[in-house]
Amino acid sequence: MTIVLTNDDGIDAPGIAALQVALGDRPTVWVAPDQPLSGCSHQINRGGTIAIEKRSRDRYAIGGTPADCTRVALSHLCPQAEFVISGINAGGNLGSDTYVSGTVAAVREATLLRVPGIAISHYIQRGRTIDWTVAVQLTVKILDKLWQQPLPAGAFWNVNLPHLKADAPKPDVIFCPTCTQPLPTEYVVENNQFRYVGDYGKRRRDPGADVDVCFSGNISVTQIRLW
Repeated sequence: MTIVLTNDDGIDAPGIAALQVALGDRPTVWVAPDQPLSGCSHQINRGGTIAIEKRSRDRYAIGGTPADCTRVALSHLCPQAEFVISGINAGGNLGSDTYVSGTVAAVREATLLRVPGIAISHYIQRGRTIDWTVAVQLTVKILDKLWQQPLPAGAFWNVNLPHLKADAPKPDVIFCPTCTQPLPTEYVVENNQFRYVGDYGKRRRDPGADVDVCFSGNISVTQIRLW
């Protein structure tokens, strides 16, 4: 099974390299943006040219958004691909984040093109850095489980890894619903300039939904259905 790897942090981001490590010797083709485009949602090129830079035999940097990368990959560079995985994103994509996330949009586009996929993100606690070795271990764990799970047509998986402390217990994989609460909207206005000041880590959460599960130290897995 050939797998397309993409992201919204850019082809040089550590997350996509960690994802490759987690996949081991499975055949992959990287088709990722040539620059960071976090938070670009499902934006696509609507008529202009999209640059394709071949970095190596199976790695391409694309002058477009994550959704563009999926389109270019599945229509041109790797039409034989049977799966798309986007990530590992540096930052959570939980609940309402899924609407603004480029990471998630790449897999949503794959689903629209009738190719199954998984979006994988890593929640970041404020002031801490990601241990990519741990992220690889958690990704291996979740992929081993998801390969065995049936995925209906029109659906994809959205996975969020917790930010574990060194002495934290091993996380469970919890299949759960998507949180319905909004992102923090606290703000200040200074010199006629509006600025959000809400703390992502203190966002409201539905009990048992993905935000609550991930913030509690477990791996959240939600199935997002388009039809």
